[in-house]
Amino acid sequence: MTPGELAAKAALTRPRIADEREAEIVDAAVRVLAKVGYDRLTMDQVAAEARASKASLYRHWSSKAELVVDAISRAKGLPDPEPPDTGSLRSDLRATWCGKTSWSSKLPMSVISGLMTAIHTDAEFGSAFRTRFLGPRLASGYAIVNRAKQRGEVSPEVDADILLALLPALSSHFGVIHGREVDDAFIERLIDEVVLPVARCNASPERGSGEAIS
Repeated sequence: MTPGELAAKAALTRPRIADEREAEIVDAAVRVLAKVGYDRLTMDQVAAEARASKASLYRHWSSKAELVVDAISRAKGLPDPEPPDTGSLRSDLRATWCGKTSWSSKLPMSVISGLMTAIHTDAEFGSAFRTRFLGPRLASGYAIVNRAKQRGEVSPEVDADILLALLPALSSHFGVIHGREVDDAFIERLIDEVVLPVARCNASPERGSGEAIS
């Protein structure tokens, strides 16, 4: 499934936390995930942490994969279905990426990095992650980039998928590989020094504006 298809499907699959008890369970899942990682996490462990029955977990989530995706989505904060429209790309990106929904939110970067292997080795989790966690974020990002293109802040030749990948990719790299604190100030530096300059770039003459990266 392409990033665009994921974004289109996002509205139908947005993770939901319907009530306080469900919220307690997904918070418990985040705590267990931080302790043992995805591979070793079990529904029994989450039920014990939440002081709930395993049957109650399965009434809301059909699998560990769905529970964990809802848990990290709650911890990171779901993007607003109507992304911020502040009038500038920089301010829209700051409003979206800084604070509760950013990589600097309360979910440790180590937890996110620990899920990367599972995304590729566990087909069910990979599918749930891409659709339920990544999809809403892509939908929000596309809306922001498209508005910025209409305002002339993003060159028409710029690939939106590449532009939207810069912040999460660089945040993960510096947070995981370099062990750097990815806080709001660092996100703002990435926006100013990387994302905005790329947004204003024209396509490479060697590639041309219509050629896709394979």
